[in-house]
Amino acid sequence: MNLTYFLFFICIIVCTLIITYWAAKRSNTTNRFYTAAGSLTGYQNGMAIAGDFISAASFLGIVGMIALNGYDGFLYSIGFLVSYIVVLFLVAEPVHRLGKYSLGDVICSRFPSDRMRWIMAIGAFSISILYMIPQLVASGYLLRLLLDIDYSISVLVIGGLMTIYVVFGGMVATSWVQIVKTVVLMSGTFLLSLIVFSNFNWNVSALIEKVKGGTPLGENFFLPGHLFNNPLEFFSLQLALVLGTAGLPHILIRLFTVRNTLEVRRSIISSTWIIGLFYIMTLVLGLGTVALLGYQSLTNADPTGNLAAPLLAKEVGGDFLLAFVSAIAFTTIVAVVAGLVISATTAFSHDIYHHILKKGKSTEKEQLKAARWTALIIGLVSTLFALRLETINVTFLVSMTFIVAAASNFPVLVLTIYWKRFTQVGAITGMISGLVASLVLVVLGPHIMNPEDGWIAREAIISLHNPGIIAIPIGFLGAYLGTIFSSKQSQSDESYTRFFIKSQTGISSRRESS
Repeated sequence: MNLTYFLFFICIIVCTLIITYWAAKRSNTTNRFYTAAGSLTGYQNGMAIAGDFISAASFLGIVGMIALNGYDGFLYSIGFLVSYIVVLFLVAEPVHRLGKYSLGDVICSRFPSDRMRWIMAIGAFSISILYMIPQLVASGYLLRLLLDIDYSISVLVIGGLMTIYVVFGGMVATSWVQIVKTVVLMSGTFLLSLIVFSNFNWNVSALIEKVKGGTPLGENFFLPGHLFNNPLEFFSLQLALVLGTAGLPHILIRLFTVRNTLEVRRSIISSTWIIGLFYIMTLVLGLGTVALLGYQSLTNADPTGNLAAPLLAKEVGGDFLLAFVSAIAFTTIVAVVAGLVISATTAFSHDIYHHILKKGKSTEKEQLKAARWTALIIGLVSTLFALRLETINVTFLVSMTFIVAAASNFPVLVLTIYWKRFTQVGAITGMISGLVASLVLVVLGPHIMNPEDGWIAREAIISLHNPGIIAIPIGFLGAYLGTIFSSKQSQSDESYTRFFIKSQTGISSRRESS
């Protein structure tokens, strides 16, 4: 075990546990546990959103994709960035005004019912677990590689940490862990980018020329077509990434952690700037990997390219910089999984326990106890899944998460807010059809059905690796048909007008407020 690596990891763990201890004293109410009592500023929340969103797949995966696939690798990250424009203009402010703790609150502000809360909670829970498992698997591989720790122990360490953050610190601890992660990530990535440029005397042309000589793609490195041979596949992926973010529960519940819509706008705009700058720096790191390390050296060390950033750090800065970059990757995973746990916890303890099982009559103490027990169980279940999936490629779960969110949550959110004729039946059929279509299409696709290394050894029925272009319209169609065939149950014009005014201004009618 390398002592430098070990000390960096211990430092990160100690710092985050100190934050949790501090936050635990401030998480003694449900409002603080679920939303930090709206105490974050827009800029703080923007950093937390960026920390919640930039996963290990972004930090490790995008750099490698650029190094191996050139232009197409960078294009992959564009969908992540553009998605925040959709969030800002369509859902951010209405979600903040209509909800309190969860997405179930948002939808039930128009369609109050136990069935609706069940459906929204199951959707949020499914998305969180699907996204959590690959993060935990990646953490196991990372710690095993760098510290020579057994995979099972690595996963247990990460799973235990994320559970501690949420059980004891709630949203306060989760938010500040994500803020610290963003500061460390951006500073480390910026430092590594400067070192790359300094190796070429700050001459971009010299860097580009070296890249052409370091990759078998040559000048074609800067042209499209190396990752996405099928334009439909590329469009389908981008569609899922752009629309999926607006349906991710762990991102949207962060909009409840600020006090007003001005801070919501600041949150989204500042997070977009941070994420945009980060992806520009990943471009520099991808180019630097090819120029300084070389395509062949990268593929010999790791054919997937996921270790491009750590390998580049070791090439230009030795063990110390490698330890720093690896600690950043570790912090990235911890921050993201903590956000996913708090999202799943809120969906179950608030929507199901408080509203459905207790009919909204549970005490503050009971709600907190339920939330903490839920967080503990979710952490345990997701850790056990990750332990069992050590030998299985689960990277498709990341793209699948965005497809599920874009096909189920996004249509229901948008239509609930903006379509007057939309009904509760339409919302339920939209959620179910989008969720089922996403799962079925992925099972029938090449991620699962593959003669060589698939879970099912046969040719795929659906050729698309990312079937968002099929699943998302099915989600919208299910919501539309459910509404059309239940049009008699639609709200009155007056009722929808009150709801819409509240979603756009936050103003409630006297009857509603009383």
